[in-house]
This record gives sequence, C-alpha cells and structure tokens, in this order.
Amino acid sequence: MTARLRRIGLPYLLLLPALALELLIHLVPMAVGVAMSFKELTQFFIRDWNAAPWSGLANFRIAVDLDAPVGQALLRSFGVTCAFTVLAVGLSWLLGTVAAILMQDRFRGRGLLRTAFLVPYALPVYAAVITWSFMFQRDNGMVNHLLHDQLGLTADPPFWLIGDHSFAALVTVTVWRTFPFAFLILTAALQNVPRELYEAAAMDGAGIRQQIRRITLPSLRPVNQVLVLVLFLWTFNDFNTPYVLFGRSVPEAADLISVHIYQASFVTWNFGAGSAMSVLLLLFLLVVTAAYLLVTSRRERGPRKARGPRGRRPARV
Repeated sequence: MTARLRRIGLPYLLLLPALALELLIHLVPMAVGVAMSFKELTQFFIRDWNAAPWSGLANFRIAVDLDAPVGQALLRSFGVTCAFTVLAVGLSWLLGTVAAILMQDRFRGRGLLRTAFLVPYALPVYAAVITWSFMFQRDNGMVNHLLHDQLGLTADPPFWLIGDHSFAALVTVTVWRTFPFAFLILTAALQNVPRELYEAAAMDGAGIRQQIRRITLPSLRPVNQVLVLVLFLWTFNDFNTPYVLFGRSVPEAADLISVHIYQASFVTWNFGAGSAMSVLLLLFLLVVTAAYLLVTSRRERGPRKARGPRGRRPARV
C-alpha cells in the first residue's frame, strides 16, 4: 500500500516546485492585474491600493470606447501591432526556413555560418537593440551612411527613430533578433527528414523546388505549427525591442500595444485603465491561440482519417 502511494504521489511531488513557481511568477500577478482592472486605481491611491474604490467595468468601457481619445488610441495601437506582427513573424519564418534549407548540404564553412546566424539570438536584447539605435542615427548612423552616402538610394538621410520610418526600423530589428530562433528550430527538425527521400526523389527526376515542396515543407509542418504560434505570441507581446529602441517617446507609427499599455499605466498613472487594457490583450491572445490550435488540429486529423486507424493510406482499388 505504501509503495503504491509513493508511486502515485511521486509525479505530483516532482511537479510541485514547477507548479509553485508558476503560481508565484505568473498566476498570482495575473490575478492581481485582473483585480486592478476593476478598480479606480489612479495616482491618488498609489500608496494604498486597497483604498482605491471599485469601478466595475468602467475601465473596460473607457478602453473600448472608440468615440473617446483613449479608445481611438488603443485601436490605432492594436492595428500597428497586428501589421507589425504579421510582417515580423512572416519574414522571420521565411528567412529561418530558407537559411535552414540552405544549410542542410555539407560545404566548407557551414559550421561558421550556422554560428554567425545564431549570434543575434545569443546576444542580450538590450546590447543588441542599443547597437541598432546607434546604427539608425540620422547624422552619423551606419544605416544612413550606407543607404544615402555610399549607395545614394535616398535623397535625404531619413529619420529612423522618429516618424513613419520608425515602423520599418522596428520590423528590421525584430526580424534580425527572431529569425535565428526559427532557423535553429527548423534546422533541428530537418535532421529527422530521411535523406533517402531526397535521393529517391532525385532518381525519379524531381528538382530542388519539387523536393522542397513535396518533401521538406510537409515534413516541417508539425514543427511550423508550433513555431509560428510561439513567434506570434513573442512578437505581439514584445516590449523590450520598441522600448529600448525608441525610449519612452515611442513614435506613433511604432506604437505597439505593449508599450501603449505601459504608457497608459506608468505615464498617466492610471493603473486601472492599463490593467483593463492588459486583460483585453490577454483575452485576445487566448482567443487567437485557441482558434489557431483548433484549426491546426483539424487539419492534422484530416490526413490521419484518410490514412486509416493505423496511419496507413487505404489501398487503391
């Protein structure tokens, strides 16, 4: 009886430290943030948060009121974040996939190139982004020196850290930081694709494009489903990159929703409204994640049913 209890209780005992840390680091702050969203927590109650009066759904109504300046600014920030996420995730995945495929064949210097591709991912985010902020300086930055002084592609040196060009600067830095993660994951996944498939396809006359379309991309589909979801969540919630690149004065063209919520909380000292915006962002990400997992799981079940209960395709009659 004692041995059975030990066998049953051992997994829970081993999971206990992880559950305690998850509760302490994520769930408790999340619950506090949800509670703050229902309070009128302004600068007058900073010293004693418990004294802040309950406001019900007033903070949520202010956040989603599109006729008011707060709601309009939040909607504009949401649109900028969606456009930024689509571009950054798409380009990161594309560059990572191309690099992983090109690095499959053995050639001299392949290990050095793989290491060079992983350098942006290994660098601390603050050091990397601050370096980019110096490179994007208008008068003495390396980007304008290359594009304007050397190549003559622009009539005047553009401002990259203010104005409309700040969006392109933010996408560039984010893709530079995140594509090595896609490259690393896809490189590991490609190691499990049997080389015999490519050799058989080559003997049947399949070219490089057909091999990539018929063998490589279908083999990477399960990994890509998880990879795209992780990149989406990281990019949509990214706070460090815009905050370090632009500082507190983030341009309107690069006003991501994470920085917008920070400014709504810590610049205007309205923590109740900022918490309500955070809760809305959490609900949006949960809905998108659930819909994505539902769609991808249905696509997985479709081919399995076609192959039959044992994973084999039904024989042709």
